[in-house]
Amino acid sequence: MSLTKTDKAIILTIWNKIATQADSVGTEALERLFASFPQTKTYFPHFDLHPGSAQLKAHGAKVVSAIGDAVKHIDNVGSALSKLSELHAYILRVDPVNFKLLSHTFLVTVAARFPADFTAEAHAAWDKFLSIVSSVLTEKYR
Repeated sequence: MSLTKTDKAIILTIWNKIATQADSVGTEALERLFASFPQTKTYFPHFDLHPGSAQLKAHGAKVVSAIGDAVKHIDNVGSALSKLSELHAYILRVDPVNFKLLSHTFLVTVAARFPADFTAEAHAAWDKFLSIVSSVLTEKYR
């Protein structure tokens, strides 16, 4: 799966809006993840997962930062996220399905925050992009 020039332009345009609220977007996406898919909490036994907690905010910032790295290296997401892929596969041993779940809650969060910009075309581009990110993060599992 590859991104078209139009997909890339859409992703960059919306990313510029996300970046102005990156930490809160990341926190909200994680809050949605844990509320909608409570089984994902098992990877965070040492975290305070109450909405708005400092640990949730810090991890939300890390998540969105990683997505930002992927956006900045949109033509080479694999290289940009290689170390993160190794961490999740070899050290944290996160179930790969969780990347798809987080992609979903991230999309919902972005759609809720930027409804005028999140057209069907934007949704398709971001869905494709996050599928690429998820694939990169799970490639070390194979």
